[in-house]
Amino acid sequence: MLGALDRMCRHPWSKTILVTVASLPFVWLVIAAVTNQLGANPAEALIRASGDWTLRCLCLALAVTPLRLWTGLPVLARFRRMLGLTAFAYACLHLTAYVWLDMGADWADVLADVTQRPFIALGMTSWFLLLLLALTSFNAAVRWLGGERWRMLHRAVYVVAVLAVVHFWWMRTGKNNFAEVWVYAAVVGVLLGARFWKISSKKGSVA
Repeated sequence: MLGALDRMCRHPWSKTILVTVASLPFVWLVIAAVTNQLGANPAEALIRASGDWTLRCLCLALAVTPLRLWTGLPVLARFRRMLGLTAFAYACLHLTAYVWLDMGADWADVLADVTQRPFIALGMTSWFLLLLLALTSFNAAVRWLGGERWRMLHRAVYVVAVLAVVHFWWMRTGKNNFAEVWVYAAVVGVLLGARFWKISSKKGSVA
């Protein structure tokens, strides 16, 4: 079974298929927006859906390394960058929907909102960190920064994941609805735990 999965992941079309599948929620959101299927408050629906998919793609990107180690399939690493860029794309949609649909593209109001509502500031911080990671996700950036510095920088994706969960939690405090938040918090917690376990294992083997 693992051999078949390895061959599937190495197939020339595997990345194209992944991009296509990851784009389906975006396509559905566009169709729903055009055909008025987003409910009574389409702006809120689009903001929430794009935020949810940002978190999901972030979790998938963070899950690549633990899955690669658990399955013994190093080929899975070839999808990590793509999943990270997909998370950034959904984060851009999330930000655009907020600025354009919720705030009417009034940058003075956006700035005031950022300074007055901490969860908006957290969201903006997460987006800027994702922007930095996206801009340095290509091979040229690895050569320019050097492998070690590049790896240190891209560990910030774990910070982004934590900030995104806190952003989500803070947004839900007004409605006292945390069911989804705890799910994402648990997933991110497990992935962070896997990361720390990997680091501890390396230190233990060196010692």
